[in-house]
Amino acid sequence: MFITKENIDRFCEEPEIFNEILTLDNKHIIELGCGKADLTRSIATNGNGRRITAFEIDEIQHALNEKVTDLPNVTFKHGAAENIAVDDNGADVVFMFKSLHHVPIDCMDMAFSEIHRVLNANGFLYVSEPIFAGEFNDILCLFHNEQAVRAAAFNAEKEAVNSGKFKLVKQVFFNAPMHFDDFSAFEKLILGVTHTDFVLSAEVFDDVKSKFERHLGTDGAHFKMPIRIDLLQAIK
Repeated sequence: MFITKENIDRFCEEPEIFNEILTLDNKHIIELGCGKADLTRSIATNGNGRRITAFEIDEIQHALNEKVTDLPNVTFKHGAAENIAVDDNGADVVFMFKSLHHVPIDCMDMAFSEIHRVLNANGFLYVSEPIFAGEFNDILCLFHNEQAVRAAAFNAEKEAVNSGKFKLVKQVFFNAPMHFDDFSAFEKLILGVTHTDFVLSAEVFDDVKSKFERHLGTDGAHFKMPIRIDLLQAIK
């Protein structure tokens, strides 16, 4: 397993990746850390017979998710990856979209044990993690450096494989597009998330804004976020 690679050429939206490497129709799918449920919606509204249980640990976001009324095949639940309220062998696929590194480091091994428990025989775990590189990451690091937690997440993955709970099926590296209309949009979507309380000094805020605005053009700011996909399969 590799935490990153050089010269990542592929550029696409993430649904292109998971629809390419997984069969999701007629499956029970668990999403751990669904956030605003954008990818939940993509999974739920494409294909057939998909039943999704989407967990979110942030209470504010979960309350907003529960107000969603147009996704009848999705059940939103409040909960963490290290304590999944699903029966043993109850899921075909588990997704973690950029959420593994948000699991407390001392809970990561338990999270993998829980995922192994809820997956049925030969079920799949799809882990999507941002790579610590790129121009957007350079801005993020000014107020929120995730290098250590991302490395810990990758090491926990390797341990889950080395322990015999999972085997590595495939790794995919790609660049995902990110777009913000302006700095106000960046403030709302990144600085204003409810799962993390960012407190920036005036000096740091000005530095973030200055570096962000270097990327602004007539149609907003565009970034490429390098992402690593690890597709693991449960061994039972």
